[in-house]
Amino acid sequence: MMVFFLRHADAESNATSDFTRKLTAKGLEQAEKVGKFCARNGLVPDIILTSPVIRAKETASIVAKKLGDVNLLEENRLACGMRPDACLDLLKEYKKFEAVMLVGHEPDFSATISDFIGLIGAGQISVRKASLTAIEMTGSSAGSGVLQFFIPSRLM
Repeated sequence: MMVFFLRHADAESNATSDFTRKLTAKGLEQAEKVGKFCARNGLVPDIILTSPVIRAKETASIVAKKLGDVNLLEENRLACGMRPDACLDLLKEYKKFEAVMLVGHEPDFSATISDFIGLIGAGQISVRKASLTAIEMTGSSAGSGVLQFFIPSRLM
């Protein structure tokens, strides 16, 4: 299974709560750029799973629209604070798909990507806003992933 990790785009720094922070104008542009990049390069997942947090949902929605007819589902386990083992469990539920895109948060994605590719700790990876990372999972356990690419939106 190919797993695309997309960190949400740039969001407001002030809001009534962290959950309700919306994308900024920069974030909207970043999400558009990611969606166009994915479409242009044939990086179209079978399904997009997004955190229920507003900034992630907005990012996922923009990317899904650019990709056409991709099913978009809200997944509570992708909310802030997701652990790598929870992500592995989540992916097992979607094993029928060849490619899944996850839209979520930091430091969750750094820790999960590190775990998936067998790094010790998350300190070696820093997932920037609106960056896209692809991991090919050759198994269903920690360390069974192969990093395919890691691209920040500014290079798309």
